[in-house]
Amino acid sequence: MKTNRRDFFQTLGVSTAGLGLISNVPIARKPETNRDTTDAYNNEQILFIGDDIAITNTVYGKVQGFILRDIYQFRGIPYGADTGGKNRFMPPQKPEPWDEVRPAVWWGNSAPQIMDNRYASVWSAYADHWNYDDVSEDCLKLNVWTPALNDGKKRPVMVWLHGGGYTNGNGIEQDGYMGENLSRKGDIVFVSINHRLGPIGFSDLSGVGGDKYKHSGNVGALDMVAALEWVKENIANFGGDPNNVTIMGQSGGGAKVCTLTAMPKAAGLFHKAVPLSGSTITAMDQKYSQKLGQYILSEAGLSAGEIDKLQEMPWKEYILVANKASQKLREETPDNGMLRRGFGPVADDINIPAGTFYSDPDGVSSEVPMLICSTFHEWGIARTNPELEKITASEAKEMLKERAGFRGGLGDKAPVVYDAYAAAFPDKKPIEIMTMVASNRKSVIETATAKSQQKSPVYVAWFGWEPPMFNGRMRAFHCLDICFWFYNTDLMLTHTGGGSRPRKLSEKMSDALLQFMRSGNPNCESMPQWPSFTEENGETMILNDICEVRNDPDKEGRTML
Repeated sequence: MKTNRRDFFQTLGVSTAGLGLISNVPIARKPETNRDTTDAYNNEQILFIGDDIAITNTVYGKVQGFILRDIYQFRGIPYGADTGGKNRFMPPQKPEPWDEVRPAVWWGNSAPQIMDNRYASVWSAYADHWNYDDVSEDCLKLNVWTPALNDGKKRPVMVWLHGGGYTNGNGIEQDGYMGENLSRKGDIVFVSINHRLGPIGFSDLSGVGGDKYKHSGNVGALDMVAALEWVKENIANFGGDPNNVTIMGQSGGGAKVCTLTAMPKAAGLFHKAVPLSGSTITAMDQKYSQKLGQYILSEAGLSAGEIDKLQEMPWKEYILVANKASQKLREETPDNGMLRRGFGPVADDINIPAGTFYSDPDGVSSEVPMLICSTFHEWGIARTNPELEKITASEAKEMLKERAGFRGGLGDKAPVVYDAYAAAFPDKKPIEIMTMVASNRKSVIETATAKSQQKSPVYVAWFGWEPPMFNGRMRAFHCLDICFWFYNTDLMLTHTGGGSRPRKLSEKMSDALLQFMRSGNPNCESMPQWPSFTEENGETMILNDICEVRNDPDKEGRTML
């Protein structure tokens, strides 16, 4: 999904969003479930921090974290320099080395983004309880969870790319993003990153600023590449294998995964890819992004010779100026087919190629397997609107004419699309059919089909598990599946309710993810046989209390879109 999901969700009121262990430190027992509690440790000490505990090297200097429930945690490690001032709109720079041991015990700053009214919807704040702290341009930071340090063991590495479109978010914005439980269960290293977002990360000023600003439209994507370069250089000190890295993201993070698979500069820095509930096979048309750069300069009241003054503006002031410019451009530009979506990666043919991703069978990432998943009800509006449970089929069709999820309405096509989905899913009532239409898998199948033309396999899943809360109206909403993949269903209680039912599915899904990280194939003992996706059959693993494979289950309805 490429929309600014927080603004959209708040409007509708729907849910989203030493060099080793010191020998005399006692080891706590591992918990039997993914619950983040002390009960499973029989009240033994579970947190260890001290002068000689959890210290390891990076190429820039030593860092110190802590040990919690047997897992080492490092928070807020710099992988790049401050991006403010003269570094704004420029490719990421290396961080300055340090001499003393650097504490890495708290999260790094979130990237600049508009924080006003972030918690405006009390229901969204309750369900997702977003984790935000300081916001600044000194945001190129990452977090690491690992079972051991510098022990020579080659553990698979997960690099998590957060959601929020290309506009909002951070690496730990939901509790379900935490890497402790997956690290423990799978003996893997988990990394999450922050990077530049929105106008700070994706303002294409190359058309008005010349060669100096030739990378400006993609510096947020280049930040992600820099984080992967840090992983390659440093992750062995954290017990990880730099030659077995999986990138994974959800919503906007899923699109980021796809973008990285198309970037020549990222080639070889990762080896598996997992986009969830968001994907793309193209970047923004540069004619449009460069025109937006012109509008930004005009909105700021600057001439081309004064463009460097944009680097001197306070970041919030610049974002507001850029957003106004973007709005004006949308209003003044006729719909001529150019790809328009505000601020995001640009097909500049330097960092990101023009054209369709994966179109070359032997191209960038052709040997990188992909696992792609979406949820049944990415767009759902009934959680806090119980009256919608009673709508009729004709009322659902009328609503779909005006609005179909993250995009505009279907107009006169709404009835035939609705009827096709209703025929494919006869046990669903009108609100469910409407939500499935609005949450269609069109982009998922486009991405899977394009990627399947390359030599590496693609595996497709569709997540349909529904939480037993809000009288069953939450359904399989956007963001719900994340905590299942990461074995965090007992940690993200406001999404799952907790307990054995979601945990059983989480066991299976995390087993499959861990196997995919190890081998590029998700097949494992706890799941049914999972065939790779083909354009002919559309093989799809349905993830629910009972997991099963179905061939292109929504084909008839989707082809009507």
